[in-house]
Amino acid sequence: MTRSLAVIALLLAGCTAAPANWTKEGADQAAAGQAYDECKETADTSVHTEADINQDILASRGGDWGRGSIGRVETRSMQESTGTRTGRIIAACMKAKGFSAPP
Repeated sequence: MTRSLAVIALLLAGCTAAPANWTKEGADQAAAGQAYDECKETADTSVHTEADINQDILASRGGDWGRGSIGRVETRSMQESTGTRTGRIIAACMKAKGFSAPP
């Protein structure tokens, strides 16, 4: 189940800057969508190890955290960290491809 949560967090992080928000002179929405998909794939690959480590931590420490009522806080913190990193990678990739997000 924790792996599912990590995957959901990654997917949600990728949705924060939808392809429609990215523009580039001479590029249509299809081009923006394709570039975004490529950048999202790069980001997902980049954070895969981090997500796996988070999963291992949750698997090994989950019982302890559950007894201390800190499990949800730690899980959310790890998901937010991974999601933030994913969003930054996507943004950097899109900018490297010449796209810009509206202000």
